[in-house]
Amino acid sequence: MAQHYKTIGLIGKPNHDGASATIQTLHKYLLANDYQVIVEVSVAQSLDIKKMKTGTLTDIGEQADLAIVIGGDGYMLGAARVLACFDIGVIGVNRGNLGFLTDLSPAEIIEPLEQILAGKSRSEQRFIIEAEVYRHGKLKSSNSAVNEAVLHAGKVASMIEFEVYIDGTFMFSQRSDGLIISTPTGSTAYSMSAGGPILTPNLNALSLVPMFPHTLTSRPIVVDGNSEIKLILANDNHENLQVSCDGHVILTVMPGDEVIIKKSECSIRLIHPLDHDYFNVLRNKLSWGNKLY
Repeated sequence: MAQHYKTIGLIGKPNHDGASATIQTLHKYLLANDYQVIVEVSVAQSLDIKKMKTGTLTDIGEQADLAIVIGGDGYMLGAARVLACFDIGVIGVNRGNLGFLTDLSPAEIIEPLEQILAGKSRSEQRFIIEAEVYRHGKLKSSNSAVNEAVLHAGKVASMIEFEVYIDGTFMFSQRSDGLIISTPTGSTAYSMSAGGPILTPNLNALSLVPMFPHTLTSRPIVVDGNSEIKLILANDNHENLQVSCDGHVILTVMPGDEVIIKKSECSIRLIHPLDHDYFNVLRNKLSWGNKLY
């Protein structure tokens, strides 16, 4: 079999029996087929494999041609935020619940993986976003998000007040529980639960979804993906404010701060089987109806 990839990174959820079993199966298969394998160091500690090469996510990004992430979408997001900075393909093996980003089933993994390793696959670029917090004109903190950046109060069901600007043009002011700024990848995640639109992955677009706005006329809106979105927090906000990136990374925000959200220069290269169909994924995951005839 011709090798389209030489070095493969294995990434999985630590201390998860299912993920550990899948990684051990893949490690054995890949070594038997003359691939170089790097196992992410945090999951390697829970594996019973001798003479195993290990490395950090950054090591895998720098040295591997392909990364296989075993876990749910949440674990995939954490790995993808790091790997997006490198020229590496990423495959997901679903060990979670819905699994919008994880194509392969752990029960039937070898046959589709053989096809992918032979070059019979589809490649897809997904852009990510950067969230930056400015205070008195100085950058205080920043991080990236694959799915969404969410402005919200630290306390549940607390209303905050802010202004929204698109490319420097004032859009609206709002009193609400917060605002979700979602990528097409994240449109089937938190944004969808809040009533936002589903965006197909090939769109260069961002959606803004208000969270429980104190008005009957506020609706989600989709803007160009190259837009710079600026949120200015009102000075009379009294709650602890936060910006959450993919629900994992929390940036602290103070009254009067400015939050800038824009497309990152990095992107994720997802590798899919040839029979991957986005609308089939939606039908299966969201229980949509099939063809009538």
